[in-house]
Amino acid sequence: MHDLSLPLSEELPAHWATHMPFQAKIYNWFDREETRDGHLFSRCGPYYTRWLLLDEHTGTHFDAPSHFVPPPGSDLPHSGSPGAVTASHVPVRQFMGKAAVIDVPYRRGFDEVPVGESYEFGPDVVAGWEAENGTLTSDHIVLFRTGWDEKYQAGHAGSAYTHDVLVTKTAPGWPAPDTDCISLLLSRGIGCAGTDGASMGSAHNGQPVHVLGLSSGMVFIEALGNLGSLPVDGAYFVFLPIKVDGGSGAPGRAIAFVPGFGTD
Repeated sequence: MHDLSLPLSEELPAHWATHMPFQAKIYNWFDREETRDGHLFSRCGPYYTRWLLLDEHTGTHFDAPSHFVPPPGSDLPHSGSPGAVTASHVPVRQFMGKAAVIDVPYRRGFDEVPVGESYEFGPDVVAGWEAENGTLTSDHIVLFRTGWDEKYQAGHAGSAYTHDVLVTKTAPGWPAPDTDCISLLLSRGIGCAGTDGASMGSAHNGQPVHVLGLSSGMVFIEALGNLGSLPVDGAYFVFLPIKVDGGSGAPGRAIAFVPGFGTD
């Protein structure tokens, strides 16, 4: 079994750079204690628990259709029935399937990508995978392996994950599929696609890909990690999000089973 989830910590770039940062604070401790960071209290008894503050799209997470599709009857652009599909309405089965791991390394031509933007790849990368491994079917979950998760680091180095791309715009972003690529996946019956990039959409214009995929019933799993441990074909992928009623998405745990391979 391979763990494909990114850890959550205040020291890691777990949140989208323009959203609420992830926080984890001790609420109850075994006893009253003075620490370098402040006071700990045993408010309710001798045990340890923390409260968490997290955006729905924190760490390894999925996008429900309602994330980019406004609810039906709202008269907003792109509104429709998929906008009523919130996180708890997506069936768990949609997050399970044969993993088709497609390589789109971010280092390839990275220096030629404008800062604050992503390299957008087309359906040719999917066609290349199919030429080697067979045509994708509705049983597959497509995982784009870019290697971007190596930028998910603690401290200042972690600013390269999304902050340098979205806020200061001093670096290019992760590779992302274009709408033609998503259209091909839809034509193959793909209901779930994932990436180890920070988003399935590009850094400079993520809406079109999200609207196309999510309005067609797809879900996206973003900010995966450790995809380098998987073969291009032959693994079985599972993602289990927390069940957030009314959510636009939710964090979760992603794993893969690889017959004949080691465990990470």
